Amino acid sequence: MTAVTTFRIYASDRARTLENIAQRPQIEREVDYYKENIGDIKSIDEFMDDYRLYSFAMKAHGLEDMTYAKAFMRKILEGGTGDDGFAHDLTDQRYGQFVEDFNFEQFEAATTSFEAVTVGVVDKYYQQSIEVEAGEQSNGARLALYFQRKAADIEETLSLLADPAFLQVTQIALGLPKTMSSAPIDNQVAMIEKRLDVEDFKDPDFLDKFMQRFTILYDLNNPEVSATPSILPIGNTFAAFSDDLLTSMQNLRFNT
Repeated sequence: MTAVTTFRIYASDRARTLENIAQRPQIEREVDYYKENIGDIKSIDEFMDDYRLYSFAMKAHGLEDMTYAKAFMRKILEGGTGDDGFAHDLTDQRYGQFVEDFNFEQFEAATTSFEAVTVGVVDKYYQQSIEVEAGEQSNGARLALYFQRKAADIEETLSLLADPAFLQVTQIALGLPKTMSSAPIDNQVAMIEKRLDVEDFKDPDFLDKFMQRFTILYDLNNPEVSATPSILPIGNTFAAFSDDLLTSMQNLRFNT
């Protein structure tokens, strides 16, 4: 399906979507295992040795593709959240969130007793599962759901450059070229701030329009033919788009 359609399906009723995800047998088994066993973990070694718990936590933080890199993740955990920690030097903020939740370096055995670990990580796992499932239909929808979930916490433009998913959404929604990433950071920030104030993401109406714009432009850049496509000329070529996408394009009102 198109990003527009998939995003609309998953975002229209998040409570119901979350309920449906929580009832999936595989997800339910993994959540039950995590809840039953995470409290027994008292050190980084124990955490890393229980692959099922460790991989659950990695998926919850959107780091599933890095689950294999155990030495790298151990270094992150051992460095803690301080300015001299390894995570502090990484631009991808997902690692910082991971070590903040599993901060064994500071809290040692008490780490797994905090609500951020016992409840917060499970909530993150559910959200990631929703986004992964949506991504099986359209990667654009997965990006949009992730951005929508995190957008209200974005405090500075630089954050849009630090997260690969944020950057991709921003570039597409604002019509910025991928080559901008080769420019100095200050120049990249300036390019974005000419078109966008991140404080506007705290406005639900603005965020909805931004997500609508992104999904439409994602589909334009990645044409997906539906059962009843419409053909539009683009330059000297033709592309196929669903009637649903065309309707969304007509309704879009977002100025950059």
